[in-house]
Amino acid sequence: MAGGLAVLYRAISRRGAWYISFVGALLLSACASGVRIDNSYTSENQDSRALFLVLHYTVGNFESALAMLTKPSSRAVSSHYLVRDEPVKTYRLVDENRRAWHAGPSYWRGYNNLNASSIGIEIVNPGWVRDADGSQRYIPFSAAQIDEVVALCKDIVARHGIRPEHIIGHADIAPGRKQDPGPLFPWKRLADEGLIAWPDSSVVATRRPLHAAQLPGAAWFQEKLAEHGYNTSRSGEFDALTRDSLVSFQMKYRSARYDGLPDAETAALLDVVNSELGMVMTRPTTGTRPYTSRW
Repeated sequence: MAGGLAVLYRAISRRGAWYISFVGALLLSACASGVRIDNSYTSENQDSRALFLVLHYTVGNFESALAMLTKPSSRAVSSHYLVRDEPVKTYRLVDENRRAWHAGPSYWRGYNNLNASSIGIEIVNPGWVRDADGSQRYIPFSAAQIDEVVALCKDIVARHGIRPEHIIGHADIAPGRKQDPGPLFPWKRLADEGLIAWPDSSVVATRRPLHAAQLPGAAWFQEKLAEHGYNTSRSGEFDALTRDSLVSFQMKYRSARYDGLPDAETAALLDVVNSELGMVMTRPTTGTRPYTSRW
């Protein structure tokens, strides 16, 4: 008899705890729903939380990239978008209003840890492969895939008002640690589409002989790289970080040669990208197809 009463008491106690929790939840819900929000006024002092657009390649095929970007792992990685290669298709993996983990330790133009303030696009591409002779070779993107990326970039930029100088590659924000989207990514195509500014070739041509006559020292290159946006060193020497930053810069603006060595052409390009008069901003083309959401 005593044992039965004890069982009944425990059952009532468990039900009582559940009941109290249930009632408490109802009360909290009622309090929350009682808040009346007046949307009559809107501040003009605001902009999007997404200040940067960062482009990557996946270093793998679609299946491996999708698993890496969506499944739990010891090294959690994600991106807002994944652009497939075959067939070309865009997948949204993270809502733009939420933070994706794609940038890692990063810096650009005074901003650190860009995960919190950027939208990331991963482009399915193997990156580079090593041939039988030991040489390193990057794999090109297909024209259809680049068309898709351009259309997606235009859509994101239009909605968030992302500035041209804030459309960058992973290599820009983490030189040395990252190389994507690599030297075969057509940044000039983004310039032609009105997404980013591009160095005026005629101005670069006039600056090149001046730097060939007397090549600036390491401190000058470091100053110009920092002015452009890189988190490079100020050692006054061509150290590893400075060379890595030069590689990232050359991959974007002079992809035919990206050895990280200072030369007259790199100096001329650095001169021009830091000059408003030397940069050309093309008006967006009207013939490019609009980006169509698939979700």
